Amino acid sequence: MAETSWDEELRARGYRVTPQRQLVLEAVKGLEHATPEAICSRVRETARGVNISTVYRTLELLEELGMVSHTHLGHGAPTYHLASEADHLHLVCRGCGGVTEVSSDTVQDLVAKLDRDFGFSPDVHHLTVFGRCRECR
Repeated sequence: MAETSWDEELRARGYRVTPQRQLVLEAVKGLEHATPEAICSRVRETARGVNISTVYRTLELLEELGMVSHTHLGHGAPTYHLASEADHLHLVCRGCGGVTEVSSDTVQDLVAKLDRDFGFSPDVHHLTVFGRCRECR
């Protein structure tokens, strides 16, 4: 998602483009799967006065607007990434903690079966599968 489209998207929905919002979006893009704390640390490199509650509020707004999305890669805080780059699921190794992104197409047979057998349409963009990677097995 280009910087100008962030500006346009926020303005089109009646929100001002504040430096904090821009910095949070840039941090999410640069860090990819980042916790709010990591995003706050990145933002503070440029704007020292930004606090964690501002980052949480901004992430909540940006997610509500469909510009960022979150997932849970473990028991800790959620991680955020640009919604435009959310068409994947996560494989998390319980051995080494490594995270592998896999195309949502990988689970299309499962998605089709859940729809066919249960009339259920899963949101696999938030799907995290825990197990062991090749090296830890």
